[in-house]
Amino acid sequence: MFTGLVEEIGTVAERDSRDETGGTSLTITLPAGSKLLEDAALGDSIAINGVCLTATALSGPPEASQPSFKVGIAPETLRLTNLGQLTQGSGVNLERAVRADTRMGGHFVQGHVDATAEIISKTPDGNAVTFRFRAREQERKDVMRYVVHKGFIALDGTSLTVTKVDDVEGWWEVMLISYTQEKVVLAKKQVGESVNVEVDVLAKYAEKSMAGYLGAHGGDNLIKPIIEGMVQNLVAQASKRPSSVFPLWSNVGDATMLVQHLRQVYLTP
Repeated sequence: MFTGLVEEIGTVAERDSRDETGGTSLTITLPAGSKLLEDAALGDSIAINGVCLTATALSGPPEASQPSFKVGIAPETLRLTNLGQLTQGSGVNLERAVRADTRMGGHFVQGHVDATAEIISKTPDGNAVTFRFRAREQERKDVMRYVVHKGFIALDGTSLTVTKVDDVEGWWEVMLISYTQEKVVLAKKQVGESVNVEVDVLAKYAEKSMAGYLGAHGGDNLIKPIIEGMVQNLVAQASKRPSSVFPLWSNVGDATMLVQHLRQVYLTP
């Protein structure tokens, strides 16, 4: 578990596509004096650009001129994330697993990436920068259902607040303040580049819990009275003045027909 508060920006020293295990590994170097590894042990979890990975080698004490560590990357991880796009010299966000006595300054981040998204615009706003993202088409619907205005989202492992959402076009925006621009790799990315996306896991739990509850108690029987009440109220208002309920309907006759349709669909036994 992580917080989404990036501790350090590391640098990819090597991406070995055929390491001693026959798999892919990354070697990450840290700035001199970095404390990221001061209490680290083999097998510890470290998030790299929001992906929870296991430290398989540690090199050099924290005071070393170039402390580093290595992680292995599974084929599935390469398929689902942007780690396969990293090259020697790439900067990466780093965060150690959260401790029980740590302040939860961000939000609950698992390090389990849901999708990747493309930066489709980058717009300065005073000393801040607004980024707009769109997930890949095959993942867009599953991502957008959990993206809400003012909600949390983790992008390359950074906990950020959603500032705008367009569900129709399938994009969302976040804003980086001046301080954050100096602390995360996103600030240096350009339009067309990708980020790892992890939606708020609490939204997933809430959705599944509600689906389970409705399924166990006859979902339609619970929801139908609520919808009927809403439609009855809408019909009552529209019957008196259709154009006030449907202001975009300039033709009162068309609005009246819609009211009649709603009554037939939802209120007819």
